[in-house]
Amino acid sequence: MAGKKNSKDILIEVASRLFRIRGYYGVGLKDIIEESGVPKGSLYHYFPKGKEQLAIEAVNHTKEIVIDEIERGFGEFEDPIQAIQAHILHISGIFGEKNLLGLPIGTIAAETFTTSEPIRTACQEAMEDWQAIYVQKLLEANYSEKRSKELSIVINALIEGGILLSLTAKNGEPLKAIAEQIPLLLATK
Repeated sequence: MAGKKNSKDILIEVASRLFRIRGYYGVGLKDIIEESGVPKGSLYHYFPKGKEQLAIEAVNHTKEIVIDEIERGFGEFEDPIQAIQAHILHISGIFGEKNLLGLPIGTIAAETFTTSEPIRTACQEAMEDWQAIYVQKLLEANYSEKRSKELSIVINALIEGGILLSLTAKNGEPLKAIAEQIPLLLATK
């Protein structure tokens, strides 16, 4: 059957969602097995090193989802200000629809940065890959390389912080406020 997901993909998707909602330490392998409906033996077949290995795959899965969203949105606007504002406003709109399920990787990064170097590295690579997309968009608009790299860090931090504030406010207003400030932030190339 075309389009049917295999057990490994199901485990990664479920783990990704649960880690975003409850964090690394708030999720056990039993939770993932129960929610996925995948047999315990399959989990250990695909992830013989256990929870840490599955968490790394979950972070990479989330990273790719975010990359697809950023690239899709950026494809609609040549101007980086419009593209970044539209991206942030899109995220803010999710709160009005169904309430975003946690931070993309912020929770797992905060919980494990001192206890798991492999997970910390996967989180760092995800952040850097997201920032690389912002850098490329800014370079295409003739921002200097140094300025593009600095702005990409600030933009990523604003988005991550805005998501956290929106989660606690239970609405997308903090992200909308951030989107309104993007023209000021990007005023100087």
